[in-house]
Amino acid sequence: MSTVSLPSYVAPSLNRTPSYSAEPGDFEHRLALGERLRIRPSGSFVKESKGGAIRLRLSSQEENITLPVYGASDVVEGVVELSKPDGVTSVEVQESRLLLKEIAEGGTASAKLCLSTAHLWVKSPANTLCPTALHFALRLPSTFTYEEKTYPLPPTFDVKLSGLPGFVATIDYSVKAMVAKPNGVPVPKVKSKALGIHVGSTHVSTPFVYYPRSRPASPMPLPLMHSSAGFLLTPDWKVFESVIISKSPARPNIVAKLYVPASRIFCMSQPIPFHLSFESSPVSLAAFLPLSPASSSVGRRITRVQIMRQTTVDVRNTTIAGAKTDMWRVDCIGEGTFKHAGDGPSFMTYTGEINVEGTKIPAFRAAGLSVK
Repeated sequence: MSTVSLPSYVAPSLNRTPSYSAEPGDFEHRLALGERLRIRPSGSFVKESKGGAIRLRLSSQEENITLPVYGASDVVEGVVELSKPDGVTSVEVQESRLLLKEIAEGGTASAKLCLSTAHLWVKSPANTLCPTALHFALRLPSTFTYEEKTYPLPPTFDVKLSGLPGFVATIDYSVKAMVAKPNGVPVPKVKSKALGIHVGSTHVSTPFVYYPRSRPASPMPLPLMHSSAGFLLTPDWKVFESVIISKSPARPNIVAKLYVPASRIFCMSQPIPFHLSFESSPVSLAAFLPLSPASSSVGRRITRVQIMRQTTVDVRNTTIAGAKTDMWRVDCIGEGTFKHAGDGPSFMTYTGEINVEGTKIPAFRAAGLSVK
């Protein structure tokens, strides 16, 4: 076989590999960002029982935190430590959720649900001495069932609604370690479990904070392009219209258009972009100009773009003569800042963004409590 006819090869012109960066360059745009694994903390949260006989140690927590924190489908993991294991007959760990609804001067209605239980050790003829350290791992469920209806597991939350009567709704989570040591304890005449009392048992419990998190299915869209006729709408944006009624028959009404990303699902830590336009005759727009959005926050702002959160509680399960069955409150959790985008003969346009600061709880629904 001859090798005379083999093609010749040219050495590559690049003398080094291309450089890459984690962030987009000046003329680049990020289309999507893959979900990264969350780095779990390496610290521990420790809670001791009265007298120090039991220690509940929860792992994967930040150092010096007030309460343990968990996210969606996280594992509540840790160790139950016993300083005096003699005489112990069983050890178990339990996760629970409490939905508390309290009406001023009308009593309290609560729903306590056991999310999961783990029996760590039970005394037997082959296993008579309890270990001093027992590991456990309980995964938080994604849903719960209440009155034959299934809901996503809600975040830790509390709200107070004013009115007649007033109302308080609270969602709490806790983890409890129970150690049965019945030696020397008299047997009661009434079953203790029926009263919620564990006679001969020592327990240690701590509330924990549950903040479920998720990611939007799509990234933020590109800003809308501006033309001589206003904003050019794309499928990635949705427009909502409203009419500002003119007080003078000589001036036409003004059509206000608010453009928001079509998905309407956002990260709480990122600004939410929007576009705003006002369309009418030059006379009407000139009259509206003193009330139009301003990029400066000095003075009174007439035109605003705000995110409002409504919290509603259904109180039908509690009988109060003459009271409404639903109570609600509305709070502003974010306000937009504006920048002038352009004008035309029959329109004024603005771009802006809204920052949601100091709010950790997104929308959810759980039994008679809803936030949206």
